[in-house]
Amino acid sequence: MPSDAAFEPQRPRRPRRAGLVAVVAATAAVLVLLAVLAARGLEVGPFQPGAQERNVFAERPQYADPGSRAAQAAAQARADGRTAEAEAFAELASVPAGIWLTPEEHPPGEVGGYVAEVVESADEAGRVPVLVVYGVPDRDCTGGFSAGGLDAEAYLPWVREVATAAGGADRAVVVLEPDALAAAVECDRREERVALLSQAVDVLVEAGVTTYLDGGHSGWVPARELAELLRQVGVDEVRGFATNVANYQTDAAEVAWAERLSRLTGGASYVVDSGRNGVGSPEDWCNPPGQALGQRPGYVDDGTRLDAYLWIKPPGESDGECNGGPPAGQFWPERASQLVTAG
Repeated sequence: MPSDAAFEPQRPRRPRRAGLVAVVAATAAVLVLLAVLAARGLEVGPFQPGAQERNVFAERPQYADPGSRAAQAAAQARADGRTAEAEAFAELASVPAGIWLTPEEHPPGEVGGYVAEVVESADEAGRVPVLVVYGVPDRDCTGGFSAGGLDAEAYLPWVREVATAAGGADRAVVVLEPDALAAAVECDRREERVALLSQAVDVLVEAGVTTYLDGGHSGWVPARELAELLRQVGVDEVRGFATNVANYQTDAAEVAWAERLSRLTGGASYVVDSGRNGVGSPEDWCNPPGQALGQRPGYVDDGTRLDAYLWIKPPGESDGECNGGPPAGQFWPERASQLVTAG
């Protein structure tokens, strides 16, 4: 005799359609996730690459500071009736160049306000300012013409002021400490400078400022030695490095050098200072005679890792009290006129 269980009502089975809907929904979610990841990887859609992942020079033209020393010299020459000089200096002033930040001219407590004004003006013009941070302790330990800088304790707060102000811009670029790493080899200051610059990198990256570490130039420290220092400082965390800053090596020499340095640092991008290398002076770096303006600033898309040519050191400003020049950073009218005429 059958048991009572055989006569219990059977529970209705769930329709298979519900299970199918669940599978379809899960599949759709996976496809959406893959699409999101693909969009990020391809840099399409609403996802924008960060400040270190893109070439900002391809997005906007560079900024020419209306208050530069060349612009001031042009105004003074015009007021004095020196028409030819005024035109030459105005031509220099019209070309975008680096805006140098030193603690002597823009000390702690003031540099942030100055940078905020610069980046606001650049944003309004739809352009990219190039800020050159130049205040590391014992700054010019090899040449001495630009001696100075902050002590180690004051350095990072000063950089943080710069980073905070520059980070408020839509786009801004910092070239960090010309000559600092290459000179550290000669001055035996590797440990101190690696520590300070790596902290400065962290501050600038956190603020969202596109950053290039200084990478010396083709006639100085061997590439492998400099590449190791760049890696220690954190070149993989920033956009890349800058070469030929305030120097006169030719574009061909610098691109070859920089491509090698890029390979040694995992493919880092770079910029080249072409302000005064129209002739090239591989040995003399301090106001060498007979020079000419180099290639005008502009972004590059040629299959190399070169982002742009820049005039990081403003042409017309002295390298130091050598070859008849005034103190470093001062506008030198005679040399400025010669560069414009030759270049």
